Amino acid sequence: MAYIGVSPSNGVRTVFDYTATAGQTSFSGSDNNSQTLSYTDSAYIDVYQNGVLLIPSDYTATTGTSVVLDTGATVSDSVQIVVYDVFSVADTVSKANGGTFESNISIGGTLGVTGNVISPVTIGGTTPTLTIGDAGEEDTKIVFDGNAQDFHIGLDDSADSLTIGLGSTLGTTSHMVFDANGHITKPLQPAFQAYLSGNQDNFAINTNVTVQFDSERFDNNADFNTSNYTFTAPVTGRYQFNLALRFNNVDTAAGFYQALLGTSNRNYALFTIDPNYSSDVSYLHGNWAVLTDMDANDTAYIYVYQNNGGQQTDISSGTDCAFSGYLVC
Repeated sequence: MAYIGVSPSNGVRTVFDYTATAGQTSFSGSDNNSQTLSYTDSAYIDVYQNGVLLIPSDYTATTGTSVVLDTGATVSDSVQIVVYDVFSVADTVSKANGGTFESNISIGGTLGVTGNVISPVTIGGTTPTLTIGDAGEEDTKIVFDGNAQDFHIGLDDSADSLTIGLGSTLGTTSHMVFDANGHITKPLQPAFQAYLSGNQDNFAINTNVTVQFDSERFDNNADFNTSNYTFTAPVTGRYQFNLALRFNNVDTAAGFYQALLGTSNRNYALFTIDPNYSSDVSYLHGNWAVLTDMDANDTAYIYVYQNNGGQQTDISSGTDCAFSGYLVC
């Protein structure tokens, strides 16, 4: 059918078709298609009589359930009442151009984000929960994208451990690892133990003599140098140092023996022994510890001093002699 005016085939609407009887003015109830006439606002209906759009002054629509023509229809006239849905256009964010939501959003399903999420982000509710992962056999992580350095927190699924580390790749440079049993390890935390591979024989008297710890049992972060027998602090902090030392062929004629920890900030006398015995003794052995303050790049080493006597004393190798240390805080 041709129409004068806007065709009722366009728009979000419901079309009600009636066939008039002679002189009929009121149209309501069930139409030719068993649809019951109903509208919310008379400003959002169009009335057509035999395909001609009537103007609002040609009819009355006030009840929400009926339309009354001012002039009675002719028998078999086609009367169409087009009711348009009434709705409010909500604030929208363009799919193509984006935008900003300025209030709360509830999502019942899955939210997929390909680009960036702009802060701040708040997770509310009575028990706020953020779940990363879907219970699959896969690593998951959060990457902190810094200017000079990136860091990450992630689940190493194959090891069942939580890792905090440097960079964006999980497990490449792990700073702290939490396993499933609650054990915490810090793979790069400064810690070392060094020892002598052989005796340091007949060390000089009346001078400071560096103990030649030239071998390592372990050295996290590689901070101990076996060539100059020195530990270098990688970071400012408090460091615990431990010394196990054995002197062989101790000379009773010596005024005293000393073992000292030398650091960039100060020296620490770990022990002083006066070998006032009736005769020379085969050995003296002891263990000592000291907590020190060190700045980054400060160094620490062990040296001994023999006052007078003969040059006959040795520093023992093996398990009797070791120098160790670690970062406390």
